[in-house]
Amino acid sequence: MRSVRPFLVLLLLVLATPSFAAAPAVVESVISPAWVTRNGMRTPMAPGRVIDTGEVVVTGNGARAILLLEDGSYVKLGENARFFVADAERRTRDGGLFKATLRVVTGAFRFTTAAVARLSMKREIDIRLPTVTAGIRGTDLWGKATEDREFIALIEGRIGVRRDGGEEVILDKPLSVFDAPRGAPTPAVSPIEQTLLARYAQETEIQPNSGSLAVGGKWKVQAVATAEEAQALAAYDRLRDAGYPAQIDPTGRGKSLSYRVRVAGLPSNVEAAALAVRLKAEFGFDTVSVLR
Repeated sequence: MRSVRPFLVLLLLVLATPSFAAAPAVVESVISPAWVTRNGMRTPMAPGRVIDTGEVVVTGNGARAILLLEDGSYVKLGENARFFVADAERRTRDGGLFKATLRVVTGAFRFTTAAVARLSMKREIDIRLPTVTAGIRGTDLWGKATEDREFIALIEGRIGVRRDGGEEVILDKPLSVFDAPRGAPTPAVSPIEQTLLARYAQETEIQPNSGSLAVGGKWKVQAVATAEEAQALAAYDRLRDAGYPAQIDPTGRGKSLSYRVRVAGLPSNVEAAALAVRLKAEFGFDTVSVLR
């Protein structure tokens, strides 16, 4: 029997360390097309994919992404968004502290922390838009960065918001908005109607029957089944270039070898069927099927 002593020693060293860097986020769910880019390399985003510091999440038309942060908070992204974690650090002493800087380059986002996560760890998170920064200490907010404006709406909790070169403004009343129009002065904090905020929030929510992928999804959509390697590779490249996390599954051997090009990770038959319809319409595949 192997000794467990080295493992225990390593565990004690980790627990005694005041802070450590960890993968700050993981993909919980995604509606393609979406990619992760690093050093000029772009790969389709799939559920369970770890997002390291500096890697840029990019969503395409109609896409959505939900990222689970290392502290238990969630970041939801809408279509045509660009987001990355600039830095992240978890300190294990004094009950635990998660510090991070999140960058929203463009697009809609929502930051939310579940009640259990709020109790388990303190957090100091800055969400940085192009010219606006919000200081988070455990709360719920929605925001968006466009060419014309940047704004943040407080849903719950308390945040400090400031524009570059300006003073910090405290938002502590739910349904209040900090607005920063480009090329214009910052107006006073104003209220927002619940119905309007609910409509905005749909931009970052994953709706049912949307062909979404999720961690633990057991269903697959088979786009192509062929004995021709070149045909399989061509379909694989088309799907991945378009932002779908396709895989090639070879089966058989010798003359009976064939290739199946699939997108996996769909949580239900309904989601798989929706994606199958989309792939057939977008790529013209003749034999798209749903599998489990």
